Amino acid sequence: MGERILVADDDDLLAELLEFRLEDAGYEVSVVSDGEAAVEACQTGDYALVVLDAMMPVKTGFEVLRLVKETMGKEAPPIVMLTARANEEDIVQALRQGATDYLTKPFIPEELMTRIGSILAARVARAPSPQL
Repeated sequence: MGERILVADDDDLLAELLEFRLEDAGYEVSVVSDGEAAVEACQTGDYALVVLDAMMPVKTGFEVLRLVKETMGKEAPPIVMLTARANEEDIVQALRQGATDYLTKPFIPEELMTRIGSILAARVARAPSPQL
C-alpha cells in the first residue's frame, strides 16, 4: 500500500468518491466525518496528507487546521482544504493558518489528485536523506 491519506468530510457520498479515487491511485485512505475525529486522527495516525472540509460537525475544518498546526508543528501533515466556502476571506484565512492548498467545491477530481501528487512529491523531495 502507498502513503496514508486522511479524508475529513461529513458528506458521505463525497468521502466515498474521494476514498475510491485515492485508493485507486495507490493510497491507503481513512475517512472521518467530524472535526474532532479529524484532530484525533491527525495526532494519532501517521498521515502523509489530509483532505479537509471546512464545514463539519463538532469542530470546523478551520478549527481542525489551527489545532493540528498548533499541536503538531512541523510534524503536521500537509492539509488540503476542499470546501464549498469560496469567499476570499476563508481562502486567505486557511492559507495563513497553514493549509498547503485550497480547492472549492464543486471541484475537478483529477485536479485534486494532481495537486495531492504534487504536494507529496515535493514533500519527498524536501525530506532529508538517511545517514549511512
